[in-house]
Amino acid sequence: MIYLLYDLLLCLSALILVPYYLVRGVRYGKTRRGIRERLGSYPRGFVHSLKGRTVIWVHAVSVGETRGVAPLVRALRERYPDAVLLLSHVTETGREVARQVAEADHCIFFPFDLSWVVRRVLRRISPTVVVLMETEIWPNFVRAAERQGIPVVLVNGRISDRSLPRYRMGGKLLKSILAGIPAFCMQTALDARRIRLLGATPEQIVVTGNLKFDMPEPPAATLARAELLARFRLPAGSLVWVAGSTHAGEERMVAEVYRQLLEIQPNLFLILVPRRPERARQVAEELARLNLRHLLRTTLDEATPTMGPGEVLLVDTIGEMLTFYALADIVFVGGSLIPAGGHNILEASLLSKPVVHGPHMQNFKEIANLIRKAQGGLAVADRDDLYHQMRLLVENPAERERLGKNGYNLLQQNRGATERTLAVIGRYLNG
Repeated sequence: MIYLLYDLLLCLSALILVPYYLVRGVRYGKTRRGIRERLGSYPRGFVHSLKGRTVIWVHAVSVGETRGVAPLVRALRERYPDAVLLLSHVTETGREVARQVAEADHCIFFPFDLSWVVRRVLRRISPTVVVLMETEIWPNFVRAAERQGIPVVLVNGRISDRSLPRYRMGGKLLKSILAGIPAFCMQTALDARRIRLLGATPEQIVVTGNLKFDMPEPPAATLARAELLARFRLPAGSLVWVAGSTHAGEERMVAEVYRQLLEIQPNLFLILVPRRPERARQVAEELARLNLRHLLRTTLDEATPTMGPGEVLLVDTIGEMLTFYALADIVFVGGSLIPAGGHNILEASLLSKPVVHGPHMQNFKEIANLIRKAQGGLAVADRDDLYHQMRLLVENPAERERLGKNGYNLLQQNRGATERTLAVIGRYLNG
């Protein structure tokens, strides 16, 4: 009965969701295909190519999860070269980033969690195993997979402070859903305790660590700084501050701090990367109100003049974050000055950059604590504190280098989650 009510609620939600996906899909040119895939309709050739094959289905919601799961996808390809690797997403941005994961054979949109849709999808794709990234627990999908004898493994699992009370409201229903997932690969012992509190049994739980510590060094790390400066039309000798994954309300604070810092360091340049590139126009208007000139990333080419003092490079593309981080002297990671839960700060540490974040890091609490303890970055309390800490870094290159090296060393010390996770998934592929 509860699943019937759940289906009815989803059908009502579809009255809003379908138009939403139609509007968002226009930007990426995938409108019709996206809706069809979410309803379980695929090209005949795609379905035929899966017949009789070992299919490993990996689901990552959006950009951050896709980057985080990439090392695991690469390891799966190496370990199971003949398998079909299927990567699915909820967002268009996640799908675009997934195209850079060469080891994936196919990228699709995750189906709407309607019982008849997920039953059809699982019958047509017939995965050998399904791998869900972090906390992507869809009731009908998990139930249908269990009934069709398809093992589901949750990897890089985490239960944040904010999500724990919401999950506990699920009560017996959540416990029955968790019973349909044979294995939970959790990031930390705390996450393991929390998933057990919610109803998973000790036999289902393994602490494997965080896959994001296993991120490989991006190609951009090998590019010469002069080449990157020229590519983005920044003058030689620039001091570059990258503010990545920013949200509404943060861009103004960052821009105000940038304007203040220009008074003490006129060769400082801000690269501003909103979490959602479609917000670029709104952010541009905010910059204009502060009398800050900007260039859009999509307008840059070889004929674009070199940027002048005090200008901002506003990024309206996706998939280039690590390239910008490679160029950065200082990185601020957004979603943290406002209560959005924060974003992944390890990407900056991977490139030996000092990382700054705000107080709202609930979604990455453990990582933020590790970075601070290792002295690989700085936490700021508010806009004024951001200015003071940024001024410290702008004026002190030795401190920038020290923080960057400490963060990088932390990553090296915590690698190994991919291999441990692979061993759990292998239980369902080596039999």
